[in-house]
Amino acid sequence: MSIWGKIIGGAAGLALGGPIGALIGLTVGAAVDASGVTGGAADPEKTRHITFTIGVIALSAKMAKADGRVTREEVEAFKQVFHVPASEMANVGRVYDMARKDTAGFDAYARQIAHLMKDNRTVLGDLLEALFFIAKADGHVHPNELNFIRSVAKIFGYSKQQIEELVHRHVGADPSCPYAILGVKPSISDRELKKHYRDLVRKTHPDHLIAAGVPNDLIAVATRRAAEINVAYATIQDERRAGG
Repeated sequence: MSIWGKIIGGAAGLALGGPIGALIGLTVGAAVDASGVTGGAADPEKTRHITFTIGVIALSAKMAKADGRVTREEVEAFKQVFHVPASEMANVGRVYDMARKDTAGFDAYARQIAHLMKDNRTVLGDLLEALFFIAKADGHVHPNELNFIRSVAKIFGYSKQQIEELVHRHVGADPSCPYAILGVKPSISDRELKKHYRDLVRKTHPDHLIAAGVPNDLIAVATRRAAEINVAYATIQDERRAGG
C-alpha cells in the first residue's frame, strides 16, 4: 500500500498525536468503518512519515485558501508536487477538504511539522518551496499567501533575513533572474559563484536528500529546484563569457 493509502489506514492513522492526529481522526472515521480496518501497533518511522505527509496536505490546503479561494490551478499544482496516484485521489481529497474546513489554525500544523523535522532543515526548506509553487500556480501570489508562507517559515526557525531572501527569490522584481534563482548578488565573483552553485547542487541531489531523510513525496520539489539551479548557473556563465 502506498503512503497515500496508509493515510487512512488504521495501522498508523489512528495513532497520530497533536493537531495532525486530530485532523486525520476527523477524516478517517467513515473510511475506516467502510473498509473494516482496525487499529494496531504502529511503526514509529512510518507514523512519523505519515504524520508529516498529512501535515503537508493540511498546510497546502490552508495556504491555498489564504487568499480566500482555492483555484483549480492550485489543486493541480498540489497534485504535481506530490504525485498523487489517481487511485489515491479520493483518500487525499478527504484530508485536503477536511483541512480547508478544519477550525485549527495553520500554525498548529506548522509547529507539529517543525518539531517532527527539527533535525532536518532540508525537508522544511523543500516544504516551503512546495508552498511557493502552489501559491504561484494561479499566476499571482496574493499578499495573504506571502504572509502565510512567512509565518510558516518563522515557525520553521528561519530568520527574518532568510525569510525575505526566500520571498525575494520567488516574487522579487524579476523572479526569473538567474542570480535571484541562485540566491546571490550579481557582484559575486566567479570563484564564489562556482562554490555556491556546487553547494546548491549537492544539497538538491536526490541521493543527498534520501540520505537526509527527505520523504519521497518531496523529492520532486528538490528535482524541480535542481533543474532551475542548473539553468540559472548556465545562463550566468553564458552572460559572463559574452560580456567578458
